[in-house]
Amino acid sequence: MIGALWTAATGMHAQQMQTDVVANNLANSNTTGFKKSRANFEDLMYKTMQVAGQTTPGGGQVPTGIQVGMGVRPTSIQKLFTQGDYIQTDNQLDMAIQGQGFFRVTHGDEDLYTRAGNFTLDSEGFLTTPSGDRLQPEISLPAATVTVTLQDNGTLTANGADEAILATENILISTFVNPAGLFAVGNNLFRITQGSGDATERTPGEEGAGTVVNNFLEGSNVSVIEEMVSLISGQRTYEANSKSIQTADSMLSTAVGLKR
Repeated sequence: MIGALWTAATGMHAQQMQTDVVANNLANSNTTGFKKSRANFEDLMYKTMQVAGQTTPGGGQVPTGIQVGMGVRPTSIQKLFTQGDYIQTDNQLDMAIQGQGFFRVTHGDEDLYTRAGNFTLDSEGFLTTPSGDRLQPEISLPAATVTVTLQDNGTLTANGADEAILATENILISTFVNPAGLFAVGNNLFRITQGSGDATERTPGEEGAGTVVNNFLEGSNVSVIEEMVSLISGQRTYEANSKSIQTADSMLSTAVGLKR
């Protein structure tokens, strides 16, 4: 019965983490380029009292063993990089990646990566994120630019008032062997880790890289309905584990009271 107390406690801890993950997903359901997370769990060690296949005193064989589980633990919180919905903005500096890949930006003195393409211009005409991180390779639009067009292969063209071409630039995107291994640093940014592997910079549409389009943004890939169902499920499971603790406590109380 003491074991049941600790086993149920691990279940409550796991469901608390599940609820925290779901809450963060819901909080970012309208965040541009946000990728939802999923908590993964695994069972703990087992208390083994009999191993399957052992020979009985009568010469038979035990068909099934006796193992009692000792609970659950979280193993990872995994980012799911499924495609988010496209949102048409008609803002010619907004960009969305269709498929795999990230925009590379400079944050301070390091390169970070993002799926959020809500770019704007800084005082020098360079494309930057809302936080002021410049898109890499750097792209500067002439002051006389009136319209901006972007082809699927990342070719960006700046046109003047008379539709004359003022500048032509190329937007590149970075891909990873394991994007789920990236480290989320906030502000829609990710940092390379040993788990993600190094970034490979590609021309959009080539070698498995996604294509790019402007006048659109990629929304969050969070499904509010799915997250609400997970939230309800997590809450009920948490309640069930707390009930297990109450039941084990009641059984212990009965055992203690046998002497009375």
